[in-house]
Amino acid sequence: MTVLDARALNRATLARQHLLERTDTSVRDAVAHLCGLQAQQPQEPFVGLWSRLHAFQPEELDDALTGRTVVRTHLMRRTIHLVTADDALAWRARHDAMLRQRVLATYRRELAGIDLDEVAAAGRAVMSDHQPRTMAELVQPLQGPWPGPPRRVLGELLVAALIPMAQLPPRGLWHKTAGVRNLPLATWLGRDIDPLPADGSDQVGQRLVRRYLAAHGPAATADLRAWCGLAGLPSAVKAVREQLVTFRDARGRELLDLPDAPRPHPDTPAPVRFLPAFDNAILGYHDRNRLIDDAHLGLSVAGHRAVLVDGRVAATWTVRDQHLHITPLRPLVASEREAVHAEAQDLAAFLDQGMDHAPITVAGADN
Repeated sequence: MTVLDARALNRATLARQHLLERTDTSVRDAVAHLCGLQAQQPQEPFVGLWSRLHAFQPEELDDALTGRTVVRTHLMRRTIHLVTADDALAWRARHDAMLRQRVLATYRRELAGIDLDEVAAAGRAVMSDHQPRTMAELVQPLQGPWPGPPRRVLGELLVAALIPMAQLPPRGLWHKTAGVRNLPLATWLGRDIDPLPADGSDQVGQRLVRRYLAAHGPAATADLRAWCGLAGLPSAVKAVREQLVTFRDARGRELLDLPDAPRPHPDTPAPVRFLPAFDNAILGYHDRNRLIDDAHLGLSVAGHRAVLVDGRVAATWTVRDQHLHITPLRPLVASEREAVHAEAQDLAAFLDQGMDHAPITVAGADN
């Protein structure tokens, strides 16, 4: 069986994630291909799309959100994602059990003895007038029947697990600061959530496997679980296995992939790219070593924005005092610094916050 080393996996990931070459596809199609963008920090997806799409303009994502072709919702791993309307409706029922389990695992003591179906029915009754509500507005009528759980816990149970919700614009629009207003997905999108097949087949899971591999492969089943949070996918993997090809990584893990998916030569040049916080190019795996060194894995879950140099996380970046500050994680040679600075200048212009230069900082000093 062919062994793919870390560099081969790196280049495959960059190609699937549109980070090796920017693409001309639409925002809606890019979000669909990527299987969504992690979006708990509302402004971050704009940088993720800027790094992936030619001539991306923020109003393109704004239009997709206000036009309801892309939606903000709790989905993979119980985190907020931007996904297409079609994917939100097709995938949500398949994620229901996981979403409930994760909320219960987090708040087991606070929710002890609570009948979840009764809470869900009461929440749906509150939302039956089709009016957007904040979490507090949704929870307030329920605190009489359920006075025990803290308001925040009861609210998270409702909006993250029991009732499939959309977070409505202006939340998530470019340079907008807005609180969360919730509306049931079916109400916002004008279509009911797709039910799971009555025959018990896992067609949704099978499509998830193929879609994940198209955007993240080659990957192990552990990577797939880490991305979506779903544990019950072995049957889906088994059902599609004959349609896939297999490899090994340097650690001996079996990797699955689509036969015709791009796997560029390991020596393919990789341009500098700026990633937003919690980008799925890094978080979409159990083994994240294909993009980030073990010594820096903590950065990927701590909200640090990453700079890819030769395809790997080599620096972090932030905006401070109207300047784009870059902190290398290793020494950068002159050509790398020049490439980072050039991409940073373009990013600064995109962010449009009056930034006149993009210094590379090391221990507080410009380099």
